Amino acid sequence: MEVKTDVVKVKDQQWKEFTLLNDNGMAISILDFGGIITKILAPDRDGKLENVVVGFKNYESYLENPGFFGALVGRVAGRIENAQFEVDDKTYTLPKNEGTHHLHGGSPGFHNSIWKVVPFENNEEAGLTLTLQSEDGENGYPGKLNMTVTYTLNNDNAFTITYEGMSDQKTVLTSTNHSYFNLSGNLQSDITDHEITLDSSKFVELDEELIPTGNILDVNDTVYDFRNGRLMKDGITSDFKQNLVANHGYDHYFIFDHSKQESAVVREKESGRRLTVITDQPGVVMYTSNNLPEGLTLRERESVRYLGLCLETQGSPASIHHEGFPSIWLDKDEKYFAKTTFIFDIIE
Repeated sequence: MEVKTDVVKVKDQQWKEFTLLNDNGMAISILDFGGIITKILAPDRDGKLENVVVGFKNYESYLENPGFFGALVGRVAGRIENAQFEVDDKTYTLPKNEGTHHLHGGSPGFHNSIWKVVPFENNEEAGLTLTLQSEDGENGYPGKLNMTVTYTLNNDNAFTITYEGMSDQKTVLTSTNHSYFNLSGNLQSDITDHEITLDSSKFVELDEELIPTGNILDVNDTVYDFRNGRLMKDGITSDFKQNLVANHGYDHYFIFDHSKQESAVVREKESGRRLTVITDQPGVVMYTSNNLPEGLTLRERESVRYLGLCLETQGSPASIHHEGFPSIWLDKDEKYFAKTTFIFDIIE
């Protein structure tokens, strides 16, 4: 197990890129800027190591990064309706950075801040501890927030992300990582033939602006039923209203049943790669990069729609405005903790 460190110069900034290496050759590269995962090298069925996430060819592109490639997002991952919420009868107004709504914490957010990083390594694992302080009132959020995110890779090819936070005022918080997975390796194909299984019987209905309506829908007899496995193309080619709302794909919050240890399993038959997701989070936003701009210069090729699959494990921002959704409220001095593990192996 090893952690390597490189210096990356971007315009007038100097970033560090850390690479976690295990004894199997698996490697995960992460920037202190935004905690961005720039590359994950994972083996296919023949042992060939290839990149399985979407990342830019040029580091400067991460300064803008409209798709949040690989980034930590927060304070709140997802959309906050009308960019405001109330705490104890006081209204807090956030930046409107997607129409009239607030998306992924605004700017500066977790995704474009420089995190303090401390590497660690031993015989069992290699990792990074990232810390950030978000001041009271930053982007309109109440409370001074102290965040710690830990990235850990072990020799079982399991990559774990833990999130810890505490605020000195009541606030809202749900953070996630916004990596776009593509198990074909080096972006050889899109994700339409990826098969995914989700331990979920409910999903959240969206309106035309991708804001939760307040309704939680049953997956039965829809292309949102992934309990027994389903190809991504099923929803991409569907004329079901919720797929059309999401611009021919998925951008929806699925509520986990937590009836299995594995919350999600993704398989790509050509490469033989399998990605298993185990999490303590109540749900996941599954996004099939329906709105990914074409022509971005990525590490291996130019971007196209459906090139990556995001699995954003988190609470639901809809809980701010609607009852019955997984909560993202955080009381003063309450400890926030979330943990998600991504395991890379081969289809049996």
